[in-house]
Amino acid sequence: MPQDGQNPGDARLNGQTIVEQLIRNMEVGKFEMAYTVLFPCIFDVYLHPEDHARLSGVFNLIIDDAKRALAARVAKLNTPPTVLGMKRLGKAAKEYKIASRDWVIDFFPDMVGTVPLGDVEIHSELNEVDQPGFRGTKTTLMDREPSVTSTRPAGARHTQKLADKVFAEIRYEDDSGPQLYRVIQNHIRIGRGGADVPMDLALYANDEVSREHLVLRRDAATGQFYVTDQSTNGTWLDGKRLKRGIEEPLAAKAEIGVGEVLKLVFEVK
Repeated sequence: MPQDGQNPGDARLNGQTIVEQLIRNMEVGKFEMAYTVLFPCIFDVYLHPEDHARLSGVFNLIIDDAKRALAARVAKLNTPPTVLGMKRLGKAAKEYKIASRDWVIDFFPDMVGTVPLGDVEIHSELNEVDQPGFRGTKTTLMDREPSVTSTRPAGARHTQKLADKVFAEIRYEDDSGPQLYRVIQNHIRIGRGGADVPMDLALYANDEVSREHLVLRRDAATGQFYVTDQSTNGTWLDGKRLKRGIEEPLAAKAEIGVGEVLKLVFEVK
């Protein structure tokens, strides 16, 4: 959402803007209960690669400043209202808090080309453990899209971290928008998932996508990838439907069709 009439390209992204947007995301993503309001405390901040490179040397300082600002905002919300210096009587207010001991803020370069220069996109979760019924919050600085929508799939933040070794990348677009999944393990379960069916790559899509739709496997000795269809509505490899339960080798670049809902663009790195 534009700030003070700012238009894309008018000003360089700075730390104050990032901190302000973290506070905004926290408040938009609140999760209300009977006596408590939980705020997100896990934030993934996506920047244009040029902004990411320019600010990389001060990320720790921005994080420290942001933690202080977030904590101060929560403390202010928990301060009882007063009238002429006296506490105002009335119904007890809900307590505002976070579900973890501290805030976790990570910065990532946008690798899918959705964040313009000077913009910031923030994805948040209540805590490291997936919350039933809570899909997180995504906010953006500028009006590229609706300012609030569903966030990236559960667990995606762990695979977005820059690992020492990335074996492959999977690009796709589901109901939560364009995504990049970095493959850093030898076994990847892909599907809609569920509370009792955790996925490594959880897709936001309709029920044409099975809860566990397909599995990718990497042979650690050779580096060769394989795909196995586990679904009801089918998996396609470069336009050819796979036989359910039969493992097939993957080329270094491949297109995987998930039902007739979405496509995964797979590429070995």
